[in-house]
Amino acid sequence: MEKGILYIVATPIGNLEDITLRALRILKEVDLIAAEDTRNTLKLLNHFEISKTMISYHRHNEEFRSEHLVKELEEGKNIAIVSDAGTPGINDPGEEIIKKCIENDIRIVPIPGACAMINALVASGISTKEFLYYGFLPLNKKLRKEKLEEIKNTNKTVILYEAPHKLKTTLKDLEKIIENRKVVLARELTKIHEEFIRGNIKNLLEKADDLKGEMVLVIEGNEDIKEENKLNELTLEEHYKFYEIQGLEKKEIIKKIAKDREVNRNEIYKHFLNK
Repeated sequence: MEKGILYIVATPIGNLEDITLRALRILKEVDLIAAEDTRNTLKLLNHFEISKTMISYHRHNEEFRSEHLVKELEEGKNIAIVSDAGTPGINDPGEEIIKKCIENDIRIVPIPGACAMINALVASGISTKEFLYYGFLPLNKKLRKEKLEEIKNTNKTVILYEAPHKLKTTLKDLEKIIENRKVVLARELTKIHEEFIRGNIKNLLEKADDLKGEMVLVIEGNEDIKEENKLNELTLEEHYKFYEIQGLEKKEIIKKIAKDREVNRNEIYKHFLNK
């Protein structure tokens, strides 16, 4: 018997018009929908006049429910997994079933769509070249401190999620470490009251008590942190080749490699002496 397919279906994060035509087709065609909250998903299905059997799949039943879903997939049923909003697996249930499907050689097909962190990032005006996504900061004091230190010491853009009632606490924690770096708070993305508040932590703290809805924080990287030289991850031969294809002579190449790696050029020279 041919195994079924697990579809990871992204759903709207607010505006229902953001669902894709492909997502609607898959939701109509699958045998079963595994939903984070069947009540929320039912509203979505009703809006698009889709009638389908659903099963709950959330953080508290993810482990044992995954076993059941794998059995259904092995029997040939096609299943769509959806979260309350956005892309399953991004701070939502989904990782467990995906891992089990991989272990059991079951095909996984992502159906792209809305993702709050990406929408917040691209509209933030802060660098999108490299970014780190942390989701929600840990509540455990030790783990939280570790994450805050990472944010302090990275030159990459950082993205966080936060609940309205915890926003002020998180902003105060961040205030101690990010100083005057740019921060953008994206609120209620794709909804009627969508808002981007741009400035610094002080600006956001002044407004924190009055803010409601889903929150995404986009934080500028620490420009004082020098980026590691990526060339140092190469072997010496690869490093040499990098400069060679630029037309540099051997003497100049050795000089540059020594500078990149912060070593005496004689060490590099000896390595390439007989090459």
